[in-house]
Amino acid sequence: MNNFLQYNPTKLYFGEGQITQLPNEIGQGAKVLVIYGGGSIKKNGVYEDVLQQLEKLEGHVYELSGVEPNPRLTTVRRGVDICKKEGIDFLLAVGGGSVIDCTKAIAAGAVSDADAWELITQEAPIEKALPIGTVLTLAATGSEMNAVSVITNWETKDKLGWGSPHVYPTFSILDPTYTFSVPENQTVYGIVDSMSHALEHYFHRTENTPMIDGFIESLLRTAIQTGPKLIADQKSYEHRETMMYLSTTAFNGTLMNGTDGGDWATHRIEHAVSAIYDIPHGGGLAILFPNWLEHVLEDDPSRVKQLATNVFGIDSAGKTDVEVAREGAKALRHFWNSLGAPSTLKDYDITDEAFDDIVEKTFIKPGVGTYKEMNREAVLDILQRSL
Repeated sequence: MNNFLQYNPTKLYFGEGQITQLPNEIGQGAKVLVIYGGGSIKKNGVYEDVLQQLEKLEGHVYELSGVEPNPRLTTVRRGVDICKKEGIDFLLAVGGGSVIDCTKAIAAGAVSDADAWELITQEAPIEKALPIGTVLTLAATGSEMNAVSVITNWETKDKLGWGSPHVYPTFSILDPTYTFSVPENQTVYGIVDSMSHALEHYFHRTENTPMIDGFIESLLRTAIQTGPKLIADQKSYEHRETMMYLSTTAFNGTLMNGTDGGDWATHRIEHAVSAIYDIPHGGGLAILFPNWLEHVLEDDPSRVKQLATNVFGIDSAGKTDVEVAREGAKALRHFWNSLGAPSTLKDYDITDEAFDDIVEKTFIKPGVGTYKEMNREAVLDILQRSL
């Protein structure tokens, strides 16, 4: 294991009815900007629950709606403008990872003289941010308990991940009943995204990590056991709470303790794809990740073999390491497809027309992959396998 520091300042309120904790976490008389997406929270009752609690603060409530599934820089800038104009004290994200990611960028931009994109690209430093709270309505990204965000600049077709310790949420409220109304396709994408975060952590090169490897394998097995049950019974509190806690744990820093942090090349490639085609992040990962596994196992099958045997129960008797590893990659694809996730880029009407652009956007920042460092030819190979 490597030496490590574990730090996560986010206070997590988990379980039904935890929305009543909201007034305890925001100061009386605060000017609060509530940020949300397309309006589903007004249909499922979450919006009303939030406003009832905010009324107890006797402050001022402002709203920013319309955050996109791949949150855009233009929306971030709108939020920054509101914060500066109205003197906002606190940001409350009510939604899934896209809303929270957008809120993090607003929080940094609201107290900076630099443009938000300069902060995201690290052309300007992030020295502070407005405080953030979240009310989660979709189990997927883990953004409710980390300092990471992904923002799309639609004008330049760039989608960048970034992070700062200043944008950790101060608290997050996770009520599984708030995910009962999530559509089936988004539920599937959330399962894929959560598992992908665990898989990215799993593919590291650090020696002697049995605890972390075991944590990740247990998380993946739990997703495999729970996912089909949740799709079959989408209003099951038991299954929703399992996936909600799993999703948060998959990307709150726990799974990287003592390791090099994992690979993350698949996320970089998917960001480039969805920057151009605006596809669902979970859908893109479902297509790309099994093909990344197929690509890397040809050079070194050991880690994919471990995944195959310890997570999917593949019998290795009488088989080569490559054969076992390949069965593991196929098992992951089969599982995600069984839930209803896409399997090829053609499912989104994507051809090889923009592959050169996707490859270049994958390398908008240097260093793609750690388990296996990617070059342009490797990324192109994974894209071609994904057609």
